[in-house]
Amino acid sequence: MANLIWLAPVGSIAALVFAALLIIYVLKKDEGSPEMMKIASAVRVGALAYIKRQYTGVGLFFAFMFFVLLLLVWRGYLVIFVPFAFLTGGFFSGLAGFIGLTLSTQAGGRTAQAARFSLNQGLKVAFSSGAVMGMAVVGLGLLDLSIWYYFLNWYYQAKVVAGEILEPQKIQYITSTMLCFGMGASSQALFARVGGGIYTKAADVGADLVGKVESDIPEDDPRNAAVIADNVGDNVGDVAGMGADLYESYVGTIVATASLGVAAGLGTSGLTVPMVMASIGVIASIIGTFFIKAGDKAEVATLLRALRRGIFGTAILVAGGAFFVIKFILGSQLFNIYWAVLSGLLAGVIIGLSTEFFTSSRYSPTRCVAESAKSGSAITIINGLAWGMLASVIPVITVSLAILISYFASGGGENPNLGLYGVAISAVGMLSTLGMTLATDAYGPVADNAGGNAQMAGLPPEVRRRTDALDALGNTTAATGKGFAIGSAALTALALIAAYRNELNLIIDKANLSKVINLSLLNPAVICGLFIGGVLPFLFSSLTIRAVGRTAFSIVEEVRRQFKEICGLMEGKAKADYVRCVDLCTKAAQREMIFPALIALASPLIIGLVFGVEAAAGLLTGALVSGFILAITMANAGGIWDNAKKCIESDEKAKGSFAHKAAVVGDTVGDPLKDTAGPSLNILIKLMSMVSIVFASFVLKNSLFK
Repeated sequence: MANLIWLAPVGSIAALVFAALLIIYVLKKDEGSPEMMKIASAVRVGALAYIKRQYTGVGLFFAFMFFVLLLLVWRGYLVIFVPFAFLTGGFFSGLAGFIGLTLSTQAGGRTAQAARFSLNQGLKVAFSSGAVMGMAVVGLGLLDLSIWYYFLNWYYQAKVVAGEILEPQKIQYITSTMLCFGMGASSQALFARVGGGIYTKAADVGADLVGKVESDIPEDDPRNAAVIADNVGDNVGDVAGMGADLYESYVGTIVATASLGVAAGLGTSGLTVPMVMASIGVIASIIGTFFIKAGDKAEVATLLRALRRGIFGTAILVAGGAFFVIKFILGSQLFNIYWAVLSGLLAGVIIGLSTEFFTSSRYSPTRCVAESAKSGSAITIINGLAWGMLASVIPVITVSLAILISYFASGGGENPNLGLYGVAISAVGMLSTLGMTLATDAYGPVADNAGGNAQMAGLPPEVRRRTDALDALGNTTAATGKGFAIGSAALTALALIAAYRNELNLIIDKANLSKVINLSLLNPAVICGLFIGGVLPFLFSSLTIRAVGRTAFSIVEEVRRQFKEICGLMEGKAKADYVRCVDLCTKAAQREMIFPALIALASPLIIGLVFGVEAAAGLLTGALVSGFILAITMANAGGIWDNAKKCIESDEKAKGSFAHKAAVVGDTVGDPLKDTAGPSLNILIKLMSMVSIVFASFVLKNSLFK
């Protein structure tokens, strides 16, 4: 059934063509008044300056790692294709983020202009921009996978013809090589997420604390020197960062599933299923975008139902398509794997609904925190943290049930490798709706930018109310998207850990080593790895949150200085120096992201070389468990605090009140949790697995514990 793999490049082309059509649609929209265009241009210039500096620094890292991997090739630890696969993984991940960032900076002002006419028209422009991000990620991901599959298939087929390898070994070599290029995507994603997260939240926190709390001026007031940096940050962190993050999850899940399919004895069919399912997901996501319709007089509740209709419609279409994919490729004997697909799809929907319940201002948790703001910031923070912790329960139970169902439904009781393939295919099922899910997430920062544009350009109050409504809806969908990203990361990381074990066994067999991999909990090396892995997400989060704090402090000091030293600024007679804050955030983000990234890259190598590959497996498992729960808690707590603030701000009379200022403090506490540390943990747990896989041969042969 390998002939169906041609659907992967077809799905890629369909996604990229649809993204191009959406780009044309957005760019044809009116940019608004000259003042609106000027503000949008300042955001665009700042975002592009940041991304240029970041990509320059990341490019140096990739050049260094390329030569390290070439050295390992020369020493016989890797095949020659791995360094180049590493580069393409990073390149396509960065390209996906760049496309999304470029359009989102074009769409902010256009969304504000569209919101002058109706709430629904504003949603159409913002959602179309988000859909470009979604389609770029899945389109480029499938393109990267397709290029490497066809090239490697051609290369190894020649070896089969020459009699150098057997036909069954061909697909094993293909998946083993493809698995390695995920490290490039993971590395790019980590830099984008951490750097963008530090930038956006430092600017946001600095702007809010000096503007709203100290100076009692509105959000996005043009007198605040940090507002442009704040709007730039929305794009570099929540659009480019999220896009690179989910690109890495998307391709990582597919290649891990393909690798586990080979271990389960499924051969080419095991590789074909995830790639064809991804293609089905592309078509379903394109169709799903047409489900999102509402009248021009639609209210927020109506728009939320429209977004749900798109997500649910996409999931139903994927479920229907997966039925035929499994039936046709794997046959009736392995049809039970279909239930694993459904468990992944259903888990994604449940996590989304759970996140919506806890973070939407329509429900009691966020309303409770908003009400508690009347008692001050301390009670706001206490209640938000408590609800955030509670919000982790349903996603963790949901993912646990999805793992059990997919494992045993796929036949894991009789064949553990087949069960692990089922777990991996459930992650593919969850991520197959990525085109739509990412669209609903990436639209939020565009709506946020639209609100800033409306405020700074002095548009009528009803425009700001509409953009605030879109922003509040975007906060909910963004929180839902983060929950989805974290849940899918847990399943992906589990599949990667299983692939790591299989890779070790493959290396041992090829080298005729006497090593036996012992992952028993009675092995002290495994226990050691579990403890160290469990604490790593806390160390990583501490570093990123402190980085936001240090950078935010510099922004606070700069904004205060400008209020004090620029004559007439508070009266609106002088202009703030926006460039200074943009430059401060840019430099700090590049500097502060280095050490957290090194931890993710170095820790599996150090633990593996010192304590052995069993300890490295324990490290990955410990980081998965604690990182998943910590990320869910931080993302939901931050979303609750953010929307509690928005809930209070929906009443014009409450703005500037004691409760409002308390809610702003809660929001600033939650900002680095939900937009810097929490989302970055997704990548941490996957990047460590990818590094372990790529360097498995080197660590196995050079570890102090043989």
